Amino acid sequence: MEVIEFKTKIKNGTIRIPKKYKQRTGNNVKVIIISEQGTRQADIIDKLLANPIKSKDFSPFLREEIYERL
Repeated sequence: MEVIEFKTKIKNGTIRIPKKYKQRTGNNVKVIIISEQGTRQADIIDKLLANPIKSKDFSPFLREEIYERL
């Protein structure tokens, strides 16, 4: 396996390989996308941390109760 790194823009869902690398890549390649935008979709944990579900009867475990279960 050979690693080739280059920057390009995605156009209409297509990643263009620069001409100087086309002969070295062949038809089967592994693509890893690292976005420079630095954004990611919030997952369910992020959403719950930002907007916790409130319950009037909820009380967290005491330290003793946590270790009692082990």
